[in-house]
Amino acid sequence: MVILGIDPGYAIVGWGLVEFKNNSYRPLRYGAIITEADTDFNKRLEIVHNDLCEIITTFKPDAMSIERLYFTSNQKTAIMVAEARGVILLAGQKNNLPIYEYTPLQVKTAVTGYGKAKKPQVMEMTRRLLKLPEVPKPDDTADALAIAIAHGQTAGSELRQKMYREGSI
Repeated sequence: MVILGIDPGYAIVGWGLVEFKNNSYRPLRYGAIITEADTDFNKRLEIVHNDLCEIITTFKPDAMSIERLYFTSNQKTAIMVAEARGVILLAGQKNNLPIYEYTPLQVKTAVTGYGKAKKPQVMEMTRRLLKLPEVPKPDDTADALAIAIAHGQTAGSELRQKMYREGSI
């Protein structure tokens, strides 16, 4: 199974393609869609959508996994990221990709086994699981790879899928 992991945003959208086969992971491609700060916001959304559609049509993943939004402070940023997330979901939907959403807690648990792991721990375990020489940059790319791994972990069993849907892990 080839999984496209997405760390949503509008300035930087991290993406990573991971093959999950025989209970192991292999990175295929990864990177970031970057939009310039001085670009009109609607144009930024268009760039994100178009670039993501190109990634999907080029690599033909079997599923998309994306981080579910969680904000505690800046409402303006939260709304803008939510809008970017909407065009990301639209790209997946228009390309007939099954879409799976994971909370930060679920991603941390899937990658490290510990839901309260710190970001550097998640990034290092992502690097190890994918046998990469270093943690990918920008951080959004490493996060996207972790989100792809989270889907690989949950796709492995019906029990895991049920637990993730219910939010118990």
